Amino acid sequence: MRKTFLGVKLKTLREQRGLTQAALAQLLKLSPSYVNQLENNERPLSVAVLLRMQSTLGVDLQFFSEDDEARLYAQLQEIVAETPVPGGVPEAELRTLVQQMPAMAQLMLRLHGRARGAEQRVISLGGDEREDGLGSGPGPHEEVRDFFYSQNNHMDVLDRAAEALARRLAGESNQTLTQQALVTKLEAHLRQTHGIQVQLWSDERARRFEPTQRLLLLSDALSPAQRAFQMATQLAYLECGAEMDELIASAPFSAEAAALARIGLGNYFAGALTLPYRIFLAAAQELRHDIALLAKRFGVSFESACHRLSTLQRREARGVPFFFVRVDRAGNISKRQSATDFHFSRGGGTCPLWNVYEAFGQPGRVLTQVARMPDGRSYLWIAHCETRPTGGYGSPAREFSVALGCDLRHAGQLVYAKGLDLGDPDGATPIGPGCKLCDRQGCAQRAFPALGKRLRIDENERLAEPYAAR
Repeated sequence: MRKTFLGVKLKTLREQRGLTQAALAQLLKLSPSYVNQLENNERPLSVAVLLRMQSTLGVDLQFFSEDDEARLYAQLQEIVAETPVPGGVPEAELRTLVQQMPAMAQLMLRLHGRARGAEQRVISLGGDEREDGLGSGPGPHEEVRDFFYSQNNHMDVLDRAAEALARRLAGESNQTLTQQALVTKLEAHLRQTHGIQVQLWSDERARRFEPTQRLLLLSDALSPAQRAFQMATQLAYLECGAEMDELIASAPFSAEAAALARIGLGNYFAGALTLPYRIFLAAAQELRHDIALLAKRFGVSFESACHRLSTLQRREARGVPFFFVRVDRAGNISKRQSATDFHFSRGGGTCPLWNVYEAFGQPGRVLTQVARMPDGRSYLWIAHCETRPTGGYGSPAREFSVALGCDLRHAGQLVYAKGLDLGDPDGATPIGPGCKLCDRQGCAQRAFPALGKRLRIDENERLAEPYAAR
C-alpha cells in the first residue's frame, strides 16, 4: 500500500464511527495534532497507521485501496472524454476528486448516468442518433454490470449461503462432490425440502420451473455440471429470495434492470454452490491458478472456472483480484466481470491489440500477454477460445474467447507467469480501453479518433497513424 494523502476518507471513516479526533488519536496511540494533520492532508496516511487502524478498529484496508481509486478515475476519464469542456479537465483535478472526495465522484457518475438516460429518451422520441455512436444512457444490462462492478463482483451474503448449503449437501465427508454426485444431492434436496420434482425434457430451453405443479424441467442436453448449475439457480430463488431482494433494493435499478439483476444474483449463487468458496480458493492456490487443471478437478468448463476466479474477494480470505471477459468474433463483450480496477469501456469496442482476439486463431491453446494501459499500469492476461456445438449437422457453433487478467503485481501467483520477463517494461504490449477513449499516440491499429481530441489534418502529409490527434 503506497503512502498517500487520504484525509477526507479518514475523516469520513471517523465520523461514521462516531469518534472525535481526540478519541481516534487515543485508539491509534497517536497525538491529536497528528490525526488533525492526517485529515487535513498535511501528512500522508502511512502503512503503519493503516495497519494500526486495521488491528484496532477492524477497518478493511480495501476502503483505502488504490485499486478503487484507479477504477473511479477511469470512469471519470470516460465522462470527461464524452463531454469535452474548453481547456479540458486537468488530470490533477480528477485525481484529487477521486482521492479526497470519492462520494462526490460517485455522485457525478450517477448524475451522468441519469443525464445519458434522459438524453436517450429524448433521442428515442425524436428518432435521432448521437454522432459519436456511443448511444446514451446505460441499458438494463449495463445497469446490472455496473452494480456487480461496484460490488467488486463479490456478493458475500449469497456466497456464504451457497457455501453453507454445499457443506450440508456434502454431509459428514466434507469432501468436494463430483458434479454428477451434486446433481443427485440437489435433486433430493429439491424433492425433500421444497416438494419439487426434477424431470428432463427435450427442449432448447435449459430450465423451466412450473410452480403450480412443483416441477423443474431441465434440458436433456445439459452436462452434469450444467444440470447442477440450473438446479442451484432455482434454489437461489427458493432459499435466498429475501437476500437478493435486499441487494437489489440497495441500487437505483430501473424495473427491467432489477429483474435482470435478480437473474444475475441467482446465477451468482449457483456458481458459488457448485464451486464452494474455500474449497475452490484452496485448489486455485494449490494449482497456481492453472485453469485447465481447475476445470478438470471440479468437472466444469474453462469459462466457469475463470468466472468463479473473478469472484473470490471475501474480506478475510481474498483471492487474486481478477478481471474476466467473454467476447465473440465480432468483438462484442457478452460477459465482463471485474474484482478490481480494470476499466471496461462501453464506448465503442475494445483494443485490437488485446490477446483475447488472437485466441480465435489458435483454438484450444491458452495464450498469455503482458499488457500495459496508457496510465502505465501493467497486467497479465490469459485468453482461450472455446467452441460449443448448438445442434446437429449444419447448425452454427457458438464460439467465444474468454480472458482472465490481473494486475502484474499478482502475476507471480499464476502458473502463466512462467517464462515471462515481468520486469521488462518494453516487453509489454501497449493496449487501451478502446479507440474512442484511448489517448495513446502513434497506434497504427486505431480504428476511431479519440473523443475530445482535435484531429491533425494536413493534405500535404500522410501519417502512419490513423486519426492522429494534435
